[in-house]
Amino acid sequence: MSLVSLGVPAGDADRVLRSAVEAPRVAFVLGSGLSGLAAKATDAVVVPYAELGGFPHVGAVAGHAGTLTLGRLADVPVMLFAGRAHQYQGVSAHGAAYPARLAAAVGCKTIVVTNAAGGVSAGLRTGDVVLISDHMNLMGTNPLTGWPGPEGGTPFVPMRDAYDPGLREVAHAAAQELDFALKDGVYAGLLGPSYETAAEVGMLRTLGADVVGMSTVPEVIAARALGLRVLGLSLVTNVAAGDGLSHAEVLEAGRLAEKQLTSLVLAILRRL
Repeated sequence: MSLVSLGVPAGDADRVLRSAVEAPRVAFVLGSGLSGLAAKATDAVVVPYAELGGFPHVGAVAGHAGTLTLGRLADVPVMLFAGRAHQYQGVSAHGAAYPARLAAAVGCKTIVVTNAAGGVSAGLRTGDVVLISDHMNLMGTNPLTGWPGPEGGTPFVPMRDAYDPGLREVAHAAAQELDFALKDGVYAGLLGPSYETAAEVGMLRTLGADVVGMSTVPEVIAARALGLRVLGLSLVTNVAAGDGLSHAEVLEAGRLAEKQLTSLVLAILRRL
């Protein structure tokens, strides 16, 4: 597929392929407080987002390093986006999906999206990890709006099993190997940046959401349009609409869960 149809500057794709020891096979998008995984990469080359012409140039959000790391994890060539651009920063849905589009441009076949999320289901607690089985796009936007798709293809992308069933089986097997409690759940994507009201959380629970956040959905829709397999993981960093909720609380929960999440991701990669 052409870089023009992807909306990816040739310089960005060239920079990735020239900098990486080996062309990446798996892309990661690391959410708030979860960027530590990038530090585990070997043969690493770090590219600041500011040096990628296609990445939306917006101010950094706390907990998002704003760098692309190229290297290896579990001997698998990877690209790790430490942080993302959000629509609540004034970025379009198409712009927010840039990591998925760049990953496809350099030949990745799989993308792993992670996020910090609020727990909607009553049984979820801070520190739980949810394997995303499906999502609800409640952002009011779509990254395919105005984009005919790669090579002028259709924007009418089927989203059934958007989160690859085979990859989810791999994740569960890896979690079982580690005796890691991994729960399935539905992610609700809201625009943000304000957190949800108690009434909104009640609505989401009624609709069938298990976790809620302000990202991920645009990347997943674009990834599916481009034929990438998707695996999604949400770290529950707070109880949605909980007392005293703050972004600092979200980042601290991510820091505490970093070791467990890293072990899980490496176990998953070893099985790919």
